[in-house]
Amino acid sequence: MSEHLGPYELLSRLGSGGFGEVHLALDAEGRTVAVKVLHPHVAADGGALARLAREVETMRIVGGPHIAEVLDASLDGDRPYLVTRYVQGRPLSAVPVPVADLRRLAAGLADALLAMHESGVVHRDLKPANVMMTEGEPVVIDFGIASALDSLSVTASGAVVGTPGYLAPEVLEGRPAGVEADVFSFGATLAYAATGRQPYGQGPASAVAYRVVHHPPDLEGAPAWLEPLLRECLSTDPARRPTAAQICDRLGVAPVAHVPPPRLGPVRPRVAEHDEMSTREIRPPAKEQHRRSVEESRARHREKVRRRWLIGSALFVALLAAAAREPLPEVSLFLLAAYALGVVSDAGVALFSKGPYRRSRMIADLLGVAGTVGLCFGLATWFSAFTLALFAGTALVVGVVFLLSA
Repeated sequence: MSEHLGPYELLSRLGSGGFGEVHLALDAEGRTVAVKVLHPHVAADGGALARLAREVETMRIVGGPHIAEVLDASLDGDRPYLVTRYVQGRPLSAVPVPVADLRRLAAGLADALLAMHESGVVHRDLKPANVMMTEGEPVVIDFGIASALDSLSVTASGAVVGTPGYLAPEVLEGRPAGVEADVFSFGATLAYAATGRQPYGQGPASAVAYRVVHHPPDLEGAPAWLEPLLRECLSTDPARRPTAAQICDRLGVAPVAHVPPPRLGPVRPRVAEHDEMSTREIRPPAKEQHRRSVEESRARHREKVRRRWLIGSALFVALLAAAAREPLPEVSLFLLAAYALGVVSDAGVALFSKGPYRRSRMIADLLGVAGTVGLCFGLATWFSAFTLALFAGTALVVGVVFLLSA
């Protein structure tokens, strides 16, 4: 049975971090979002919640294709939470490295860095685990939370805010840190993606932190066009690191203008005992441009999944029909007719739809029917029924394994 939190229906737990658990959820309009429910020890710190409320005001301004925008927040009640755009994909820390399309990754991260810094937001915990890869594009998540809750340097579970190896030296040494710390984390994250290794090695957190402060990074294997920029970003002197705008200029990334939304009116407060600043429930204004881009992305994803299903089902039906053609010709004809009817029905639905892929969907359906019939006769000509039955069984097992793993 699903659980509700405010207007959101929590579907499944996606993961957990130092500050909270992330859930896949549906909003009131049935759209998927990511809901981060703060851990009890965070929710019990009124001062931390007040700082987070102030930070959320700024975090709402940040937007763009490479940012998981903050859509909503409720920081009162027993279970305070943040709501962001749901990004379907895998974190950079879980994809094969070195990354194949490194320029695309670098450009996307630079664009996200510029969007945050232009809005006055410092991430403070940029690392491969906080970069989601979706269709080859990076999307930065969890920005601003570590910066707002930096007083909780050690949580109840013992987790340190940030990850040694990606935290700037000034953060590790307790010195004042600003946007330059994000530039260091950007360089370390990109170095990991470029070389496939942690730039400051592995081992105990204290040993990694020591190497960050006193040793140069390991950039062996980084491409020549990127290595100089990485060394500048990973400088131990914050003043020598380039700004986000300079990084974009070096990488040829065109900066995107971000227009802040209108200010919010007052909403339900809860005043912390030791902080005059109250937490507030925050609702964003409509973001038509963002909504259109999200809907377009979903439409592309649905079309990609549908075409994969079309190709896979065509191959499977062709194998079954070819295997049955000699011993059971009626079954073979029935399989082809049923498949053709289903696909032609889908083409009919596409005919009356208004989506951008209507024409390509109809053409793919018709080609799928013709290809299935042609493949069936070709396979039946070249292979025996027994061999085709083995192929069909193998395809069925592979398909089931793929679905379970997905």
